[in-house]
Amino acid sequence: MKWQGKTVGYALTGSHCTFEEVMPVIQRFVDEGANVVPIVSHSFLTTDTRFGTSASWQEQLRSITGNELITSIVQAEPLGPSKLLDVLVIAPCTGNTTSKLANAMTDSPVLMAAKSQMRNQRPLVIAISTNDGLGLNAANIAKLLVTKNVYFVPFGQDNWVQKPNSLVASMDLVPEACEAALQGKQLQPLLLERYHI
Repeated sequence: MKWQGKTVGYALTGSHCTFEEVMPVIQRFVDEGANVVPIVSHSFLTTDTRFGTSASWQEQLRSITGNELITSIVQAEPLGPSKLLDVLVIAPCTGNTTSKLANAMTDSPVLMAAKSQMRNQRPLVIAISTNDGLGLNAANIAKLLVTKNVYFVPFGQDNWVQKPNSLVASMDLVPEACEAALQGKQLQPLLLERYHI
């Protein structure tokens, strides 16, 4: 699907090890004509890690999208009344964000954007990246799996030997999952085999 004329909200939370993987996905949306609105969590905005500095990731995101980052709840709140976003994807979506979303907590720009999207009954797509997806967060993922207008990027265990509870979405499937979500469908198969040991 070409994304000409569509506005995609692309939210990133603090799974820093996946940022390099999702930047080409964001570029793909832009290359296919989408207006991409970047929304970032506090962790994305402030944390330097061995995977890169916050400043470098911010600059890359601005360069790809041509848009300023939404970095506060106040900036994210108007997304609801304006009905700006055709689809919102959270990729990567940490266990922390998954938990808060499933339990109606709104304490970050990403969660405010998600709340706004759900208010408008428009598709919200989640690409999980969490070390406790088959642990305490399994209940939250299950709750979201049956929530109206919420869809998942297909996911699987990324290291079942050393981290048996860890789940990670296949980030390269984000555009396809968003396309399916716009049609009211969950991209299948949902559960994938991932061997990154």
